[in-house]
Amino acid sequence: MLDHLIKGVTVVDGSGGPAYIADVGIRDGRIAVIGGQVTEEARTSEDASGLVLAPGFVDPHTHYDAQLFWDPYATPSLNHGVTTVAGGNCGFTLAPLNPARPEDADYTRRMMSKVEGMSLVALEEGAPWNWHSFGEYLDALEGRTAVNAGFMVGHCALRRYVMGPQAVGGQPTGEQLSQMVALLHEAMEAGAWGLSTTQSSTHSDGDGKPVASRHAGPAELLALSRAVGEHEGTQIEAIVAGCLDQFSDDEIDLFVEMSAAAGRPLNWNVLTIDAAVPERVPRQLAASERARKAGGRIVALTMPILTPMNMSLGTFCALNLIPGWGEVLGLPVPERIAKLREPGVRAEMLRRADSKEAGVFRRLADFGRYVIGDTYSAANEGLTGRVVRDIAAERDQEPFECIVGICANDDMRTVLWPMPTDNDPQSWSLRQETWAHEDVMLGGSDAGAHLDRMCGAPYTTRFIGDCLRGRKLATLEQAVKMLTDDPAQLFGLRDRGRIAEGFHADLVLFDPQRIDAGKATLVHDLPGDSPRLDSKAIGIKAVWVNGVESIRDDVVTGAVPGKVLRSGQDTRTVSTR
Repeated sequence: MLDHLIKGVTVVDGSGGPAYIADVGIRDGRIAVIGGQVTEEARTSEDASGLVLAPGFVDPHTHYDAQLFWDPYATPSLNHGVTTVAGGNCGFTLAPLNPARPEDADYTRRMMSKVEGMSLVALEEGAPWNWHSFGEYLDALEGRTAVNAGFMVGHCALRRYVMGPQAVGGQPTGEQLSQMVALLHEAMEAGAWGLSTTQSSTHSDGDGKPVASRHAGPAELLALSRAVGEHEGTQIEAIVAGCLDQFSDDEIDLFVEMSAAAGRPLNWNVLTIDAAVPERVPRQLAASERARKAGGRIVALTMPILTPMNMSLGTFCALNLIPGWGEVLGLPVPERIAKLREPGVRAEMLRRADSKEAGVFRRLADFGRYVIGDTYSAANEGLTGRVVRDIAAERDQEPFECIVGICANDDMRTVLWPMPTDNDPQSWSLRQETWAHEDVMLGGSDAGAHLDRMCGAPYTTRFIGDCLRGRKLATLEQAVKMLTDDPAQLFGLRDRGRIAEGFHADLVLFDPQRIDAGKATLVHDLPGDSPRLDSKAIGIKAVWVNGVESIRDDVVTGAVPGKVLRSGQDTRTVSTR
């Protein structure tokens, strides 16, 4: 007997092949039968005529490492059809933790709060912190999540475990490097998907210092990469400063050597596509071309939507990452306001923001294109939803001067929404062209991070809705393949990413006439009443994880059928050699 039968549904199976109408039966967590008219009895069934059944979406770049403890449903990703998430990215993980230094857990929480925009209160109150080894961390999640989750092990955690506070600023001795490599081996034996690391200039810890992995030299990174190649079903994920704009020659050399040394794919985040900077895409993809010749593979993640991201002059956000801005925006609020009111200070900040060193953050400096979000003072009444350029013209001010005045009225609490500069037809055409590249993959949501600043998790539903009823830059079959089979193949996921008999029943059922994502709204539902941006799923009828219904009509069922996906056991090797 089948557990559930979905009748008369339009199947888009993830292969990229044409959609077809069939009955799909689920039994014991797997897809048991696909046929024209399935007659086998089922405990439950539903008529899905006019609806589409696709494989569950795979999000290749998340930071759900902590959130899964207080939110086993990985919301809003699961609502938007994501059934498998990859965590432990960018060199940051919650394990391993050295049992001889209990204070390392506090250091890790403060680092994650700063570098990934997670609520410190939620980190302190929402996770048990009852592990030391990476395997113990995975065990702590086993059996308590509604999504499947796999994790890289973070370079910063490896360094901190072995070197302690010297991990920031120091270089390992030969013995310490051997210990790091051994610790990485131990993590992968327990199921880590491989190594993640960062050399990005934007990544600082809770003390404002460059995170541990930024101090690693090429020899250390290559030693760890070689270790990755000794385990089945492993990968590398890496970030360098050039990921945000354009790689330097040294960064390309490093990526190529790391991937070739491991004989494993290396993916990086995120390829920003903008027709105003036409040289960026060819430069970034040159790394992929060189890697293939050297026996490696470098995969660029890119988002198929424009992710709304709010800004503030009051709390840490991307504006703090503009060269020279952090020093001013990090001052106590009264001093910050006084400093920002000085014309010379503003002029120098704008000059730095428009310089080449600002890279991709240059786009944030067009303050006339900002929209005012939430305001908190009588002086700012009626400004919400208005464009700064218009307000500044009324007040005979420069846009940045105007924003400073508005924010000062709210004691810097004003929410600011920058309008995207790359929403033109030329940029969308360039995206469509770039998605076809064999080493470009959709992803980069950062779901679980930067919680009150951005909401990338709904990229799946928004992209499919755009393909069906908007720009139509890809067919439905192509769009589903890019969200399912492509990442499943990159990670070597066993029996996932397609609708096929014998595969795990990770499925999403949706209405093609309605599928979309709602507007990002601020909610206070984290531990400690901390805020985050959320987005309702539109047109998602149901989501199954390992054959168990986990979402119905955008509401979680309470089931936690997800599995911790471990390398070798749940992933196969994707060799580049």
